[in-house]
Formats: sequence, structure tokens, C-alpha cells
Amino acid sequence: MHNRPKVFVTRNIPSAGLAKIQAATTCEVWPERMPPSPDVLAEKASGCDGVLTLLSDRIDADFFDAVGSQLKVVSNFAVGYNNIDVAEATKRGIVVGNTPDVLTDATADIAVALMLAAGRCLREGLENVVRKEWQTWEPMEFIGQDLSGKTLGIVGMGRIGHATAKRCHFGWGMNVIYTSRSDKPESDSELGASRVTFEQLLADSDFISVHTDLNPETSKMFDSAAFSGMKSNAVFVNTARGGVVDQDALQKALTNGEIFAAGLDVTEPEPLPDDSPLRDLPNCFILPHIGSGTVKSRDAMAEIAADNLLAGLEGKPLRHQVTA
Repeated sequence: MHNRPKVFVTRNIPSAGLAKIQAATTCEVWPERMPPSPDVLAEKASGCDGVLTLLSDRIDADFFDAVGSQLKVVSNFAVGYNNIDVAEATKRGIVVGNTPDVLTDATADIAVALMLAAGRCLREGLENVVRKEWQTWEPMEFIGQDLSGKTLGIVGMGRIGHATAKRCHFGWGMNVIYTSRSDKPESDSELGASRVTFEQLLADSDFISVHTDLNPETSKMFDSAAFSGMKSNAVFVNTARGGVVDQDALQKALTNGEIFAAGLDVTEPEPLPDDSPLRDLPNCFILPHIGSGTVKSRDAMAEIAADNLLAGLEGKPLRHQVTA
């Protein structure tokens, strides 16, 4: 037993992956709901050969120094890996893995759910019922936006963007436009989609759904100028990364009626501070980052994360390896 590799798992994950790890390693799992602090994380991972991390765990040079040179692999239980200094890991010969391509349908479903929730005033209606203010059917209350026949703008036409657009095009006959680094012939032919400029997408879209990654070019790309370029009836949905949105600008746009509503599954930070104005806006529907929250998706993430971890411990290629 003492020759088994030592690993630390920073949160309890589905048994589809955790059981594999526990069977092959000497494994400690952080049992708390909240993530370990940076100091505790470094202490728990000290001397480990591998760690399985979440987006909330900052993995950088200080972490690597504290953990030790024996560390071989960091397996991130997420598609994104902004929490990891991949260049620093690569410099030290530590491989990094992530869990892509298993969240497409689950995240696309949440994007559509947010379009409906925000567009059809579901927060206001629900709160009306919960506060026991519902007294009669009111012809001038809770009037939202139609999806049928409207224009959907997809920012980032990757797998999730295409899956979201497909649901909206075939479900509600929505016209699809998109921005992307390159043309997407599959989306063009299957959905009748058109690649446009960012400015044209803002101006023409009734619903905007964000699916881009977070990088220096996309950081806070949705700023005051972007929101002022949208229709006043626009519904803005973000299931990508919170950092692509200037949240102060979003709050002002929602408050001033520059756009109709917003639906967010991601924010910056997560969770939002208790005093964030976005929490209190009736036309802002916020979820606690549940885009991947289905049995199928979370089990698949756990299996890939476990396989990445175990492969890295054995010096084998990872199923999904992140490169610097």
C-alpha cells in the first residue's frame, strides 16, 4: 500500500471517477462543501504525486513550490482551466488535464432554459407567487419576449453554441447569426446560419447567447458599448465564463432599460457578493453555475478526470491534455 501513488482530490466527485482513483491510489478527498483555502490546499497536496482540482482551486507557482517536485499531474474537473498556470506546470514537467466535449447538451439546455426564464419574466412571476402577491390574472403584468421567428446571436459557434442554435432554430424557427474565429460550414448548411461581425450581431439579435472562452481578447467584451449596441428588447444569456462580461455595465443596462433581461449561469466572482446589485434585479435570472449539472455529464466528467489523473501518474498520455 505504501508504494501506491499519493493523490489529493479537492472536492467530492461522482463515484464514476472517484472509485477508480481510490482503487489505484492512496487518496484523500476534501470532505467540505466549500473549497480548501490556498494554504490548506497546498498543505493537503504536499508530497502528492497528483491532484484533482476544480475551477475554484488556484494552481500556480506558489502551489507547485509548496507541494514539491514529485508532483506529476494536475487533473481539472472542468472544461476550463483558467485556474491553472499551465505554462508554469509545463516548465516543471507537470501534465495538466481537463474534461472537454461531455457538457455540450447539458450546457445548451441551460442556455435555452435561461432564454426562456429571462425572456418570459419567470423570476418576477415566481417571486410574485412566493411573496403571496398573486391575486388575479393580470393582462399587463409579466409580459415577456417571444422566441418564435426571432433572431438568435451566438457568440462563439463551437459545439455548445451549435447545439444551442440547433435547439432554437428547429424548436422555434429562430434565425441564427454568429461570430467565430472562422466560418462554420456545418452551422451554415444545417441551420441556415450566417457569420457576422460582433457589431452586427449586437444590433440584429433578439437573443444573444455567449459560448466563447475567456482570454485577453474576450475579457469584458460585453461592456457598456456592447450593451448600448443591443436592441432594447434583447435578452442576454451567458453560460460561458463570467469574465467575458463587465457586470457593472450589465447592471446599468438592465436598470436603464437598454436591454430587456439577462440570464446568467456564470459570474465573476462565483458566487456573486451578497451586495451585488445583479442579485436584486427582477430582470436578471441567475443560476449557480449548473450548466453541466446532469447525471450523464457529471459522471462523464468524473471518469475523464480520473483517467487523466491515473494516466499522468503512470507517465502515459492523458485522455485530454492541456498544453501551454
